[in-house]
Amino acid sequence: MSWRERYTFDAMTKRDADYDLAVIGGGSAGYAAARTATSLGLKTAVIDGADELGGLCILRGCMPTKALLHAAEVLHLAGKAHTWGIHCEKPGFDFSKVMARKDEMIRGFAQYRQEQLKDGRFALFNAQAQFEDSHTVRLSDGHTLSARHFVVATGSTLGPCPIAELKQMNCLSSDTALKLTKLPKSMIVLGGGAVAVEFAQFFARFGVRVILIQRSAHILQGFDTDAAEVVEAVLRREGVELYIGTKLLSARMRDGLKEITFEHGIGKVVNVQAEEVFYGLGRVPNVRDLCLDKAGVILDRGRIVTNARMQTSASHIYAAGDCAGLHEVVHVAIQQGEISAHNIARPHNPREMDYRLLVEVVFSDPQVAQVGLNEKRARLQKVPHLVAKYPFNDHGKSLIMDATDGFVKLLAEPTSGEILGGCCAGPMGSDLIHEIVAAMCKRMTVTEVAAMPHYHPTLAEIWTYPAEEIMEHIGNSISS
Repeated sequence: MSWRERYTFDAMTKRDADYDLAVIGGGSAGYAAARTATSLGLKTAVIDGADELGGLCILRGCMPTKALLHAAEVLHLAGKAHTWGIHCEKPGFDFSKVMARKDEMIRGFAQYRQEQLKDGRFALFNAQAQFEDSHTVRLSDGHTLSARHFVVATGSTLGPCPIAELKQMNCLSSDTALKLTKLPKSMIVLGGGAVAVEFAQFFARFGVRVILIQRSAHILQGFDTDAAEVVEAVLRREGVELYIGTKLLSARMRDGLKEITFEHGIGKVVNVQAEEVFYGLGRVPNVRDLCLDKAGVILDRGRIVTNARMQTSASHIYAAGDCAGLHEVVHVAIQQGEISAHNIARPHNPREMDYRLLVEVVFSDPQVAQVGLNEKRARLQKVPHLVAKYPFNDHGKSLIMDATDGFVKLLAEPTSGEILGGCCAGPMGSDLIHEIVAAMCKRMTVTEVAAMPHYHPTLAEIWTYPAEEIMEHIGNSISS
């Protein structure tokens, strides 16, 4: 801390501030910080200038997208009812009712969060905030507010377009696609991350011709290649036109359609056209208008830099959630918000974030979920490991369900057998991964997982097979 920052900090501690803590942002991370702070006795304010309170997860992220994906899954299963000897006419749908049910659910979730924000535990200011100095923010309504500590939890916003012409094409995004009142006949999806893949499959299952264009050699770059290939195969089987290993060249309107030109493979130029283009190339931290430089907060490639205690370069300012940028998932944002508030209220008993149990999920069908190390990360970090996997197409319950795409995989320490990571690319992956989360939380070994009773027939018992394989390998290594 510079002498100027130290002087400002000391001066603030010697005079009254308006609040012990001001939280900027009322989404999942911000609300978690405010709730925790008030429970620990801090006089707290929440500042959120959104037109509608609730945060990204509730309004435009997790909840609405998963509601739509479940509707698409129901339609998909109805269309293959003959698999189980069930006869029905070709299933249809009413898209307006699909969207209406999603909207009704989101209204309920948002109303509950708004009630929590307004229940009197902390002051709520519906305004935008900018730092004037390290302890003062100016609100967009003209007022100023001072605090001894801050938690910045302003979330993320859509990332910039990679080519200028896209800005003029009125592309759909994860925000605007949730407001569609009718389906387009065709759509180009740009991107291969979770958002792009989930929306691509949703629209394809509702009869839209979908063309997905991904820059990298595979979609879902945060996962191992074998997991990505499972989803790629299913997308192609369901009619998605998938181009991987591409480079965007240009975009324009032609004959009333939106046209994307890209390079595919070595020197091959491809043109594709569709009614709509879905921009799914990621989000960036929402920090541009905060004037964080006036508070002494350092950024790295647009995100707020924090330590494991969620402190920024200004020791009395913390950051949580997507604006801190490393892991843009809600349960991590909540943990970061809670730890920030705890460390402000209990500085002599600090807590730190532990990303050893980081969980990541893609709600495609089949779902892809992982916790801890995958093979990519283990190799990159040079972590010794054993790996084993087992396919769903040789598993009783998944055969009953006709959900045979994919596999489960475990990584374990070669000597002790402690589980270092797990991946499920298959049915109910988002739920199945939590068995490995629990095992890793208690630092269980593959021997302990293999010995743990599993009811038959269930999807969960599939974890015992890779556990047994690694266990046998360790046993053979010891005996030899």
